[in-house]
Formats: sequence, structure tokens, C-alpha cells
Amino acid sequence: MDIDPDFATFAADPRNTVRPPPPHVPLGKVRAAANAAMIDTAPPPVAVVQDGRVVTARGDIPLRLYRPQLHGVLPVIVFAHGGGFVWGSIDTHDGICRRLALASGMAVVSVGYRLAPEAPFPAARDDVLAAVGRVGDLAEAWQIDPARLGLCGDSAGGHVVLTAALALRSAGAGLRHLALIYPAVDPACASASHLRLAEGPILSSAGMRWFWQACLGEAVADPPEAAVPLAADLAGLPPTVVVTAGLDPLCDEGDALARRLNEHGVVVDWRRFDGAPHGILSLDPEAGASRACLAFVAGAAAASLRAAPPAPTPED
Repeated sequence: MDIDPDFATFAADPRNTVRPPPPHVPLGKVRAAANAAMIDTAPPPVAVVQDGRVVTARGDIPLRLYRPQLHGVLPVIVFAHGGGFVWGSIDTHDGICRRLALASGMAVVSVGYRLAPEAPFPAARDDVLAAVGRVGDLAEAWQIDPARLGLCGDSAGGHVVLTAALALRSAGAGLRHLALIYPAVDPACASASHLRLAEGPILSSAGMRWFWQACLGEAVADPPEAAVPLAADLAGLPPTVVVTAGLDPLCDEGDALARRLNEHGVVVDWRRFDGAPHGILSLDPEAGASRACLAFVAGAAAASLRAAPPAPTPED
């Protein structure tokens, strides 16, 4: 499979391939370099950008609200950024969240969850759950409707929001939409695409294994059930979008997740971008695949969150 020409030059530079960092380089330095490379230098303007926080016993979790319009109560998408559980931030995904708000017409709330290895699984999931609760508290001030709630995440953020969605389902909380953009869901990194695309482009299989080691620590060889959504009972999740990239080591596990969601009765909208590497939305927002991916994710979210709420059951 040939790489999309829009990404070919970037992917050809070996400095842009994510591998395990040298052990002598401090993690803080690695994070700073990775975050700087992910920053969108030309984020589009939106009507409202407002910072907030969730106060928890574990510390304050930063939030950032994006609204595409000044007035009116909007459905809300809670967003978890990618970065291998180890780096990434609200700032690295500022441009993506702005574009998602504009393209969908929804409010977007980005979560600055705690990072591994300092805060291993399930820290990031728990921070997103806390953010969902805070969205309810801020509904009036931020003019958002927590009854029209979606979750969205890219890469490691896909794992974060999927595990959060499973926890919300178990708690009986309402969730209307889920979007998983080239998600990382297999800690074993055992799929055929990990072998086929071990050296990338962009994300190497060794790099992804290093991320999972950071996320799960000593449990990486035998992860807790809650960390392995591919093996979970997925029934009862809301309509779900799955995006995969044909030149991504994570492609096959994402495709397998889409099939399992369908087998468990979940309404799935699944699209693979052949010729695209991992990180479509972060590499070049003007690339054709990036624009198509954003339009696909935003359109599905708008359809789910603007639709009439489901009819109450007799038990309600």
C-alpha cells in the first residue's frame, strides 16, 4: 500500500518515527519535544475558549471548553487527547478540538488527564469520568446539555474514552455517542499490522509497546480486564465511530474492535483511511485525509447528539 502523498515527506524523515526514547534521556525532555512537535501552529478561531478544572482528591484536572457559537445550549463532546498515555495535552490538541467544534456545531470539552508512567491505568480513565461529572455541574455556566453527551479520543485517547464509556455504562449513566480515532486497544500489540508495519511510518510497534509498558507498568504482561476493551462485553455502548489508518500498526486492532462492536449489537460507523499513517488529524490538518477524517467524525457526532433522545423504558 502506497502512502498518501500528503504525508509522504513527513513520514520519510526518520526523526518523525515514534520509537522508545533512549533510556538516558529524561522523560520530561522527551515529553517537551514530543509536545512541541504536535502543536498546531495555525488553530482556527472559535467563538468561545474557556479554561476550567475538576477538583479531585488526586489533584486538579484541567479542562478547556470550545464553543463554535456564543449563545444557545449545545450538545457536548468530552475529548481525550492522544500521545501514547505518556505525552500530549490540552494544548497539543487545541487545534483538533477547535476544528471538531466548528465542524460538528457541538461544544467540545478537552480533558488534561494525568499521564503515565507517573499515573498508570486507570488514572486517565478516572479523570475523564470526573470530567463527565463536572460537565453536568457546569452545564448552565457553559451553556451545554449533559443529556446530549459524546466521548471522543484519538490514539491512546481512544482507549481512555472507550474504557470510560464502559464504566459509564456499568454505572447506568447516559451516553449518546462515542468516537474512537485510530484507537490503541490491544496491549499485546499482537495483530498482523504490528508485524507488517513494525517500523511505521510515524508510529513504530516498539514505540507502542513502550507506551503500553508506561501505561500498565508491571501488569503489561497480564493486564486487568478493564484495560483490554477488545476482550470486554461491549453490548450497550452508544452509536460508535471507529476510524483506522491503513499504514498504522494499530490498524488491525481498530478494525477488530469495530467488528466486535457490531457483533455485540452496537451501531458502528467504521471507516479506514488506506494510505494514511497513524495520527491523521495531528500531522497536517489541511491534508485531504485529515479533512475527510474530521468531517466524518464531526458529522457522525452531530447526527447522534442532535437526534431526539431515546424513548424512556417502562423502568425509567
